[in-house]
Formats: sequence, structure tokens, C-alpha cells
Amino acid sequence: MDFIQIVVLAVVQGLTEFLPVSSSAHLILVPVLTGWQDQGLAFDVAVHVGTLSAVVLYFRKEIIQMAQSWVKSLSGRGFDNDAKLAWAVLLGTIPVGLSGLLFKDFIAEHLREPVVIAGATLLFGLLLWVSDTKGRRTRDEHAINWKDVLVIGCFQALALIPGTSRSGATMTAALLMGLTRQAAARFSFLLSIPVIVLAGGLETRDYLQHATVSDMQPLMLGALLSGMSAYFCIHYFLKLLERIGMIPFVIYRIILAVFLYVVFA
Repeated sequence: MDFIQIVVLAVVQGLTEFLPVSSSAHLILVPVLTGWQDQGLAFDVAVHVGTLSAVVLYFRKEIIQMAQSWVKSLSGRGFDNDAKLAWAVLLGTIPVGLSGLLFKDFIAEHLREPVVIAGATLLFGLLLWVSDTKGRRTRDEHAINWKDVLVIGCFQALALIPGTSRSGATMTAALLMGLTRQAAARFSFLLSIPVIVLAGGLETRDYLQHATVSDMQPLMLGALLSGMSAYFCIHYFLKLLERIGMIPFVIYRIILAVFLYVVFA
């Protein structure tokens, strides 16, 4: 990989991981559209580590509070809103974890095609539009209940299909369940933490056992750039979300889907 490819892919990952537009689809499509050689799983894992670092850093105070309350809930010393939110994040991860174990190979072999990405991009873009316009948007993330967790967790499992967008699917479900845009985004971002850890942990361990220093240099640069761009994206997305809503992302998804159908169908 050359320097330009590393920069482009890392920034694309950082900007799209938390926007409802599917980072995995963009990481697949950029090499296809540019003629670059596929960057490989190791680089994908590295840039996801960068985005993980960004979301942990951005929500560090909330994560500490949630962790402390979660531990207290285990020992029977109380069950406050932060403990409830921590349990929601952990339980909401179960559907995608099970689905990943069952369908990982099938998805890798059959669903990483531009036409599949186009269909998922369009379908879940329209669902995002419906949820943003029809959702009540009256509750914050601390008001989430177990029914909400089940629905959002199942939507997150559907995001294993490239083009769906993990953040887009979880925000769509959260909005349908009556959460505000801010609450839907914040819960989606917190929910990304265990997912990225689970998805990248095993691959990272296996890679590090055989990697050399020269192999790791582009990965470290990719992780750094994706982390910086992801932090920037989270900050301004949350600031602008109530003002702009989801419609710009819906329009982008529709345009992208039409483009992919025209080029690849």
C-alpha cells in the first residue's frame, strides 16, 4: 500500500464508521472504484482500532461512570441509569455476536458484491428516512428498555450485510423505538465499542504473532488517521444532528445506490 491509499482509506473509515452510510461498504468500494489492490483484513482491523480509540476517548467520562455503576449492579449495590445503559450495551451486542459466528463465512463469500451493497444501501437508507420522520423522538438513551435493546440489537446484526451500516441500522431502530436523534446516535456509538472489540480482537492477535515492524508501519498510520478523523466526525455529527437530521444521509445513500446499480448491475 502506498501513502495515498493509506490516507484515503483511513480517513474514509474514520468519517463513515459513525455516520449512517456504512464504513464497510466504503472500504470495499474504494479499491473497486480506484483499481487499487484490496487493502486486506489486517488494514481493515487497524483502522477499526483507530475508530474504537476515538469513540472511547470521546465518551471516556460516560464509559467510566457506566463501568462503575455496572460493577455496583453486579454486587447488588444499586441499579442506576448508568448501570442500566451499560447492561443495554452488553446485551445489545449478543445478536450481532451470534450472527457473526454463524454467518461470517457466508457473508464474506457471497455478500461483498457491489450490487448487494447497493441494495442494502438503498433499503436501509429508506428505513432511516422513515424512522427519522415517523419516530416520536421523546426519550433519551437512559430511558431505554429491554424491548428497545432487543430491537436495536437485531438491527445491528443485520448490519453484517455490507452496505447496511451498523450505525445507520442501530440509529434507525432507536429512532423507531422513540429515542431522540441525539440519544439514538449516542447509544449507537456506545454500542459500537464491544462490536469493534469482538470483531477485531481475534484477527489482531493472529496478525501480531506473524507481523514485522515494516508490516505494522502502514497499519499504525492508518489507525492514527482513522482515529483522528473519527473523533472529528463524532464531535460535529452530534453537534449538527438536531439541526440537519438524517435526510442528507438518506439522500447520499440513494445517490450511492443508484450509482452502484448503474455501474455494476
